[in-house]
Amino acid sequence: MSRRSDHSREEIREMALAAAETIASEQGYTGLSARKVASAIGYTVGTLYLVFDNLDDLILQVNGRTLDHLHAQMVKEQNQHQDARERLLQLGHTYIRFADEDPHRWEMIFEHHLPEDHETPKWFLEKVARMFLLVETGLEPLAKQHSPQEITQAARALWGGVHGICILAVTRKLDVVGVDSVQDLSQSLMDNYLRGFTGH
Repeated sequence: MSRRSDHSREEIREMALAAAETIASEQGYTGLSARKVASAIGYTVGTLYLVFDNLDDLILQVNGRTLDHLHAQMVKEQNQHQDARERLLQLGHTYIRFADEDPHRWEMIFEHHLPEDHETPKWFLEKVARMFLLVETGLEPLAKQHSPQEITQAARALWGGVHGICILAVTRKLDVVGVDSVQDLSQSLMDNYLRGFTGH
């Protein structure tokens, strides 16, 4: 492939991220490679690595965009409700629907691991923390009798359960536990947890 210079660095970055998202959605994390991304945008792997540090950096950027998209969707759909309980329940429904509709991109967030000698960048950790903050903020009006620390812990426990349901759905294991509807299962989990934690 001959060397190209048709696009700016930022344009190449955007093209590469869009191509990587498409490849990940269609082929999953294991199907994503620098060669495939470079080929999809008509540039060399060498050019790709002038824009990204390495493949790990590219994947982190894609995962960051996935988190941004999911966060925006959760906020948008949550805001369609006024009732605090319904707002919180909607977060779970939106999260599970995204995992069901785009399982490969959702899975890549959790399948990708940096080498042991590399720390996860602060900007990525902030995107993850922002997701948990949505749940904590949604839980606060329902659990005023609890301390901030208890609410934080409860938000993570509740979301851990929702995430587990997502894994069952994405890996097509719901039938093993005798459940037909992932949304019904998540509704039951959240309803019962909230009743136990908030008392209503």
